[in-house]
Amino acid sequence: MEKLSSVLLVDDDSTNNFLNELLFKNLSVTDHLLVAESGAQALGLLAQPTGAPEPALILLDVNMPGMSGIQFLEAYQQLPTTQQAATVIIMLTTTMDARDLARLDELSIAGLVSKPLTKEKIDHILQLHFQRQLPAHT
Repeated sequence: MEKLSSVLLVDDDSTNNFLNELLFKNLSVTDHLLVAESGAQALGLLAQPTGAPEPALILLDVNMPGMSGIQFLEAYQQLPTTQQAATVIIMLTTTMDARDLARLDELSIAGLVSKPLTKEKIDHILQLHFQRQLPAHT
């Protein structure tokens, strides 16, 4: 499988980040995995040139203290459209408030995925948004 240029995981739960990072590494989805524990930290990573390619995929937690996933999306929409166009954003959630769902409909996200992430969920994201599939042996 052709790897994604870069993936950004945004979740305030360090255990989730650790497990998701392991999952992505074990599945060899990308060579450039960035992790942020807040929306503000994620915006900072996107703003500073690191030499790594723009994330092809951002997995974003909805409920985070400080800057929520929705607030991150509102700020993200202020970035140059060329930067936004190259990225698929998937929201990660455990529960969804009806108001959050309504607001997400107004923002440019590619979809919602319930936690926890699994090999099957990542494979589905890759097929749906990148026309790629995990190798059968992973």
